[in-house]
Amino acid sequence: MDAHVPQRKGVVRLKLAAHRRRWPSLILAIAWALLLALMPWWIGAPLLLAFVIAQLTRVPRLQRYSCILRRALRWGFAGVLIASYRAFGGHALGLTFTLLVALVGFSLLVLLESWQNRKPLRDATLAAESPEWREMAMAPVGPSAVIIELESPAWMAPSDLPVGATFHVERITDQSYRVGKDTKIRHVEPQICLSKGRGWAAWPMTAGRGVVLYDLARDKVFRLRGWQLFGWRGDEAWLTRGDDQPPLALSHVLGQDHIDE
Repeated sequence: MDAHVPQRKGVVRLKLAAHRRRWPSLILAIAWALLLALMPWWIGAPLLLAFVIAQLTRVPRLQRYSCILRRALRWGFAGVLIASYRAFGGHALGLTFTLLVALVGFSLLVLLESWQNRKPLRDATLAAESPEWREMAMAPVGPSAVIIELESPAWMAPSDLPVGATFHVERITDQSYRVGKDTKIRHVEPQICLSKGRGWAAWPMTAGRGVVLYDLARDKVFRLRGWQLFGWRGDEAWLTRGDDQPPLALSHVLGQDHIDE
């Protein structure tokens, strides 16, 4: 029975850390909504329209901030609604107009997010319909299906690394550590996760800004902003940008995203 106590304590620590990471983003979202509520609606509305255009055009540099833009649209639209109601001076017609705009606006936001979630699947379908894939599908023996099973990340305190770990972690501050050949990892939470083969280690960035991956074999650090560790497949990390986004292999992320090394 005592053997389960450290595990429960570790789960409690992880939940508390997750709550602490959510608070700054929630405070910023509320502050953003209040700012637009105090501004004239004809300033806030074009600003939100620019965010919508950025989401629709899918500019590669802005895709790293897709989750932030979504949150800014949701909370910002609420602020613009308050600003529009204030513009009517509390008139009953203003309340009716605001409720109508709220119904239409939030419906469009749901459609926009649904379109964004489905677009990666549509892109994958179009890629599968290329001539090469059609020929393979018409062949007597098609490509075999591959089922990818991911191992959930097991976070632990750096001081709780298992006996026989292939590298040593030295604490510098609460948010900085030294690993490998004097490699320093900064601005991370006091949590670490090892891959199944123990060839990679991961730290969550402070304030939930992303994840830091460390390649033990090459003594190399990758700071992936906006990504979270979803799981491991052998020694390869699989990452996601949020609960509503499918996970991607690290090799795919490194090939398409800007990496801070």
